[in-house]
Amino acid sequence: MKIVVFGIGGVGGYFGGKIARTSNEVIFIARGEHLKTIREKGLAVKSIDGDFTIKPSLATSTVSDVGKADLILVCTKSWQVEEAAQAILPLLHDHTMVLPLQNGADNEEKLMKVIEKKHVLAGMCKIYSKVEAPGVINHFAFTPEIVFGEMNNEKTERIKKLDKIFKSAGFLSTIPDDIHVEIWKKYIFIATVSGMGALTRVPIKIMADDDYLNNLMRQAVFEIYQVARAKGVNLNEQITDGVMKFIEAQSAGSTASTQRDIMEGRPSELENFNGYVVKEGERLGIETPVNKIIYRLLLPQEKIARGL
Repeated sequence: MKIVVFGIGGVGGYFGGKIARTSNEVIFIARGEHLKTIREKGLAVKSIDGDFTIKPSLATSTVSDVGKADLILVCTKSWQVEEAAQAILPLLHDHTMVLPLQNGADNEEKLMKVIEKKHVLAGMCKIYSKVEAPGVINHFAFTPEIVFGEMNNEKTERIKKLDKIFKSAGFLSTIPDDIHVEIWKKYIFIATVSGMGALTRVPIKIMADDDYLNNLMRQAVFEIYQVARAKGVNLNEQITDGVMKFIEAQSAGSTASTQRDIMEGRPSELENFNGYVVKEGERLGIETPVNKIIYRLLLPQEKIARGL
């Protein structure tokens, strides 16, 4: 299979690197010093599961170099998804699959604004990883997993084929009964710890161990759950307890990438996390006071990072 990885950050670098070790043709779309180093030295992945270095079939910043692809993994930030969708249009043939792996609750919707629905799969991943230096990915916590499926949850032959490819690459691959439930479970977690972490500037575990902050996160979690239910996502109320247990079980030192982006003055996924919760809540008549406070307190920093 000819696989294009669009965006070689912590997610695209790790999963793309693992897949590149299989017999599939893997092409990296990257830019800048990161791309230069990958071309010259390959992509080095430091991992708690074992380090490795790979040379992709092709590494380029020019989509026209690539040709048609069978699978495109979109691994940009959530606010870059529509731009990525426009960029990959020339790579689509009639049966191309497009799988988004970044955090966020509406990435598939963003893709389908640009790309015909038949191409789009729903998905997300679980991993703690980052770009440590140009050409170097650091996977520093959590067992990596891709969770994905058809938009209608049908167990088609094409997703079964992808499942085999992902498993052969050596990471966990799951096709759930309801991919949208899984996406929102991850979203509830990541939006909560990202916003709270950016405000407190401490690891997730420290927030979870503080009674006041733990309760505040629980309130944020419940607000996001209510928004999801209002949008028709089939979540049960026990999900909130499950998310909080997951938060409390995070390893010492773990932080979310959006927290790190905000702390380091980079543009972040704030609008796609707490901002999206607030705006969808307003649209649906759901009160989201904790998420609104998080969003409004962080928004000035986000505007500065974006030069607004």
